[in-house]
Amino acid sequence: MQYVYKLTITAIFLSVSISGFAQTDQKIYDIIHEVSADRIENDIRTLANFGTRHTLSDTVSTTRGIGAARRWIKAEFDKISKECGGCLEVFYQRSLVPAEGNRRFDKDTWVVNVVAIQRGQDNPNRYIIMSGDIDSRISDPLNGVDDSPGANDNASGMAGTIEAARVLSKYKFKNSIIYTGLSGEEQGLFGGKHMAKVATEENWNIIGIINNDMIGNIEGIDGIIDNRSFRIFSEPTPANLDEQKRIWYRFYGGEVDGPSRQLARYIHRMTSTYMPEMKPKMIYRLDRFGRGGHHRPFNDAGFAGVRIMETHENYNRQHQDIRTEDGIKYGDVIEGVDFEYAAKLTAVNAINLAGIAWAPAAPSKVKIGGAVRPSTTLQWEKVENQDLKGYKIYWRDTTAPQWQYSKFVGITNEHTLKNVVIDNYLFGVVAVGKNGHESVVAYPSTLMSRRR
Repeated sequence: MQYVYKLTITAIFLSVSISGFAQTDQKIYDIIHEVSADRIENDIRTLANFGTRHTLSDTVSTTRGIGAARRWIKAEFDKISKECGGCLEVFYQRSLVPAEGNRRFDKDTWVVNVVAIQRGQDNPNRYIIMSGDIDSRISDPLNGVDDSPGANDNASGMAGTIEAARVLSKYKFKNSIIYTGLSGEEQGLFGGKHMAKVATEENWNIIGIINNDMIGNIEGIDGIIDNRSFRIFSEPTPANLDEQKRIWYRFYGGEVDGPSRQLARYIHRMTSTYMPEMKPKMIYRLDRFGRGGHHRPFNDAGFAGVRIMETHENYNRQHQDIRTEDGIKYGDVIEGVDFEYAAKLTAVNAINLAGIAWAPAAPSKVKIGGAVRPSTTLQWEKVENQDLKGYKIYWRDTTAPQWQYSKFVGITNEHTLKNVVIDNYLFGVVAVGKNGHESVVAYPSTLMSRRR
């Protein structure tokens, strides 16, 4: 009996592949090589040399303060757009934040984002977003006067966003990409709140936001020097779940399978495929312990969003007045940034933006069935896309962090996985383009009707 059992298991998985991208795209490797550490260094130095980019700092000077910084960022996006024949729509996005009721504002202040949209040829209202923060701060969150270079936090993320725009503007995509510098992060995530509000009001179809906040430090407060790993923070399920969804997750699974977690898994898989020298670390948490970043307002609004950042932080360089005490140097200065590492994480962003922007839309209204049966059936609505190759089903052990198995099932809206018992696995479906690029995994949200 033991011998027969082994043969049966083998037969079940003959047509199944270990989870991964079955087809690679040379253009993704080209994108990796096109990212320039020298350009990123120049941009980080330029941003740090504005002295301070505090939200409450000078907005009139041409050389100092957040006003000068955001004008320079817009000018860079405009320059990129000119070089690609006007492929970017570049504009400011403003919101007035009153001092009353906001403890980190001592006056009514305009919070201004810089936005550059690279429109997709097929789906101009479907967006994948990369963000960095424009603003910086030191020890006193209300000090908009003293030097606050913010070299790593977050000139690194902002420089990475600009560089990604330089590289990806040379290509055409199906879906739109937004490159944005968000302001007011240190004062309470106000730039992200405003963009998420606009996205909701204008019905943007957001695939997800990849927030980059500190991607340049390799020397941790824990004494570890590491230029090969990075963290992907993601929340398990949307923050705005209704009671019906809570019941679904409780009885049918998916407590760690919300859209943000699927975006994180996509980034992990894409990076492992194309940049195996980098080691992504999935962090099952919205952000660092008790802290926050600019993906959170999008999560609050129900959009998928993750944070990418270095693995080993150095708290002596974060939110600190520039000084030396007891032989320890404090302050977020340029010497604390590793430009090659920042380039690596920029490339991580760029290839994921490209992969998602080249991919078809994820299948919608995914249903699942198979209770008290030997096999599992999934059903979904087909994607309207003439470049569609077909669909792939992913599944994994309920305790596995990544998708382990997959099966390409062609152009259909239903498939049964024979002898794969629903109780033992979690499942998802992707759409696969003829170019080999896959959508982010869509997790089942409803039950199939029982068939007699």
